[in-house]
Amino acid sequence: MLDPQVKKIVDAINQSGSPEYCDMSVEEARQAHNEKASLLGEPFVDMCSVTDISIPGDAGPITTRLYQPCAEPAACIIFYHGGGHVIGSLDSYDTLCRQLAHQSGCMLSSVDYRLAPEHRFPPAVDDAFAAFCWFVEHGHEVGANANRLIIAGDSAGGNLAAVVAILARDADLPCALHQLLVYPATAAYPDSASQLEFAADHVLTIRLILWFHQHYLDYQDHTDVRWGPLLTEDLTNLPSATLILAECDPLRDEGIAYARRLAEAGNDTTLKVFSGTTHPFFSWSGAVDKARDAVTFASQQIRMATQRP
Repeated sequence: MLDPQVKKIVDAINQSGSPEYCDMSVEEARQAHNEKASLLGEPFVDMCSVTDISIPGDAGPITTRLYQPCAEPAACIIFYHGGGHVIGSLDSYDTLCRQLAHQSGCMLSSVDYRLAPEHRFPPAVDDAFAAFCWFVEHGHEVGANANRLIIAGDSAGGNLAAVVAILARDADLPCALHQLLVYPATAAYPDSASQLEFAADHVLTIRLILWFHQHYLDYQDHTDVRWGPLLTEDLTNLPSATLILAECDPLRDEGIAYARRLAEAGNDTTLKVFSGTTHPFFSWSGAVDKARDAVTFASQQIRMATQRP
């Protein structure tokens, strides 16, 4: 059963008559997402500074937006936005990133990775990992400590954050303090029970998920662990993890499965499923109490990670 505040939003979306993103062109979907993204977020939070900088990537510069809190930052969060690797932008996640930086007391870097279909898999992964590597090697130039990095993201961004944690381990880079994964995409194929149960009428539909996949992936990419981290055989020696999931979300079961795999591999793992919520409730903290609670919980988990010896 949907939380009453969530149900009000979901009903409004379902009754609006507006087309799903998958019934639009990519450009129309991106524009619509940018226009709607901040409507249900928390009020705008001032930062000490917000600056767009350019960092090198394999295929050219990558823009990242730095949010600096006024107090000495406890760590630096490297954040990857959601949007199915097709939509989403620095601007559409601006309000949420300000909240996370403000509540966690951390600097935050929001990474503008390349999107599909202009850049099909794996450029998004390449950019995400390049950003992490830059902060390891050059983060001191902007006040970040290579040994005090947090990896975070929601949905497609949660997928990238999970993959970056694995790639960093395999490259013998300094281990991040923590990974925050908000309803991450982790499975190779959309065939779980939650995918079937919430296939329609819960904002993120199977039609939309398949539309994202069609733009992002080729057939052979579905067996690549950089797309489906659940396929990774060895999940040992990864950063401690917090997974925040929505109960009424097609991605719920693969998130639970990934949390279980992380814990079984010996990683400190916290899983919290918010009842009666849907994808993408984490961005609705201006209208939904459970969304506000989720952002606060995420920030508290980050604070706890920065305080560990």
